[in-house]
Amino acid sequence: MSASSTFEKILYLDTSLSFAERAKDLIGRLTLEEKVGLMNHPALGVPRLNIPAYNYWNEALHGIARSGRATVFPQAIGMAATWDKELIFKVATAISDEGRAKYHAALRRNGYTDQYQGLTFWSPNVNIFRDPRWGRGQETWGEDPFLTGEMAAEYVKGLQGNHPKYLKAAACAKHYAVHSGPEKDRHKFNAIVTKRELYDTYLPAFKKLVTEAQVESVMGAYNRTLGEVCCASELLLDDILRGEWGFGGHVVSDCMALSDFHLHHRVTEDAADSAALALKFGCDLGCDHVFNEIPTAIERGDTTEELVDRALERTLGTRFKLGMFDPEKEVPFASISMDVVACDEHRQLAYRTATESVVLLKNKDNILPVKPSTKKIFVTGPTAASMEVLLGNYYGVNNQMVTLLEGLAGRIPEGMGMEYTSGAMLKHPREIKNSWAPQTAQSADFAIVCAGYSSFLEGEEGESLLSPQNGDRDSISLPASQVDYIKELSIHGVKIVLVLTGGSPIALGEVEDMVDAILFVWYPGMEGGRAVADVLFGDVSPAGKLPLTFPESLDQLPAFDDYSMKGRTYRYMLEEPLYPFGFGLSYTSFEYSDLHLDKTTLAPGESLNVSLTLTNSGASDSAEVAQYYLSDLHASTIVPLHHLIGFERIILKAGESCILKSTITPQMMSFFNDDGKLTLESGEFRLEVGGCSPGKRGQELGAPTSVTAVFNIL
Repeated sequence: MSASSTFEKILYLDTSLSFAERAKDLIGRLTLEEKVGLMNHPALGVPRLNIPAYNYWNEALHGIARSGRATVFPQAIGMAATWDKELIFKVATAISDEGRAKYHAALRRNGYTDQYQGLTFWSPNVNIFRDPRWGRGQETWGEDPFLTGEMAAEYVKGLQGNHPKYLKAAACAKHYAVHSGPEKDRHKFNAIVTKRELYDTYLPAFKKLVTEAQVESVMGAYNRTLGEVCCASELLLDDILRGEWGFGGHVVSDCMALSDFHLHHRVTEDAADSAALALKFGCDLGCDHVFNEIPTAIERGDTTEELVDRALERTLGTRFKLGMFDPEKEVPFASISMDVVACDEHRQLAYRTATESVVLLKNKDNILPVKPSTKKIFVTGPTAASMEVLLGNYYGVNNQMVTLLEGLAGRIPEGMGMEYTSGAMLKHPREIKNSWAPQTAQSADFAIVCAGYSSFLEGEEGESLLSPQNGDRDSISLPASQVDYIKELSIHGVKIVLVLTGGSPIALGEVEDMVDAILFVWYPGMEGGRAVADVLFGDVSPAGKLPLTFPESLDQLPAFDDYSMKGRTYRYMLEEPLYPFGFGLSYTSFEYSDLHLDKTTLAPGESLNVSLTLTNSGASDSAEVAQYYLSDLHASTIVPLHHLIGFERIILKAGESCILKSTITPQMMSFFNDDGKLTLESGEFRLEVGGCSPGKRGQELGAPTSVTAVFNIL
């Protein structure tokens, strides 16, 4: 059909009309069969209307994933450790640039786009990382609802762009809601939480993305929440998402989640019944085959074509916003060249992100950075030469990946000695009993032991080849093969710098005392090796902060399948952890001082202005993340012990000071009551500002002394 000859009549091609008007016109031209063909993630084409096939399933967790060459940024949990919102916006902008270029290249090559070649990206994952056993926690932004919302909102804004008419890409907030393992039970479990916990912990990040970042889509979770399947939940979808929050985008099911209705949750009789239930409560797109049964559901009288049209208005509305039915010359992003894909600028951005994500957990006697006087280093450990530890999961690939070993080899100055051997396996004990490694290590100033986890040991159901728990972990300790190797080196008197990879907390036990320094580097992406080497040698001072608590052991945690927040995360955990939320050391030192409140007694509804001084009191330039925590000391119900209300990443030269100013709003002073309502009460509050979450453990480990003040609401 020629757009030029029938332009006046074919309203869906009229770019002067609203997207909603155009979508309705297009839907009105479709048969029921054609409509149904558009409702699954491999949406069929409509040849008679020149509408190409389109696949909604695309991934961009930390770079364009599963679609060939791309810039591979650090895994999401590593990006969270940067606490750098401006950086995350830049990362997401680079990712959407690459996504646009790849989409148009595929469209021009094939006339359509296949799976992983589209613009509807099922990212970010804003589930709360409530339990370190969950293998997919690496995909999240950590355990704190506020940090998750702040960081993921920037990610959404960068993906979607700020054009007044078109979306650059469509982001997706997933998995809605109350979803974080166990993986083996995800198709059948029922998450039980109180209304207070739902609104206090599990919903804030989703709300932030919907109401402030204007995320275009939301993905329903596999599980049930409070008895309702998440992809057809009256509470989650009707009452909260579209009711309270006014969400106007589309809802997509997780993959095969609609089949779970009748196969595992047993809330429906068959696929047609499941399709009717999903449509009723506003699931618009199926990552499944279940919506193929819509005609049967209509014949039975269980659903209507009007509900089909409602769903299509939302999903086709997204495609219109992306410019998929408009001439390329009118879509501003269609001209983005393939030259941006994995370009030098994006590589440098991946490098910067990896350096900012590194968290220094220990540095005994300032063994780091590597001193110029060092004669020889010994590089060892099962992750040193591993490509897998750069990637995490949901990754793209690149032809210039830099492993930890390669990064160190490229950075070490000529004349400084360096040897390498793996020394130990990732999980399995080595067959050889006598290894040369300890003797080699003894001849070096110290050993850089690269250890930890990889995607073989933690990840999503079906992906982690060495996980007996479907990607989850039944232990959060280092595998015994690695512990034994570190112990062997320690017994021989070797000084050890431990470089840990992983996407979740690791309980170190006796290893913590055996080593002199510890860097946690997550899954650092394609430039991980270069970034880690530059931090080790002091070209960059580590400034990352933990976005989650590292418990001492599983003994400090409730049962994995218990979704109550009691005893979980820094907000509700009473015991002192191995490493606290927000913790991270530096090669310099920082001092917080002169905390000033503009008033100490507030009327209800008043805001509080705060100022303080931050000083780099050490000898090297570095960034610091100032963190603001508030405690409600006399609340009438259960509230967090303390909760993050703000943070700021500041770069200071050695000896430099700056004054930080912020405002504490009534909303920050409020808490969620037992009915899930935000409530502001009179009483006493404590504000604490520092480089770590409150608690003695952070101070014992070397975090700067925080500053505190108390105020009252009348």
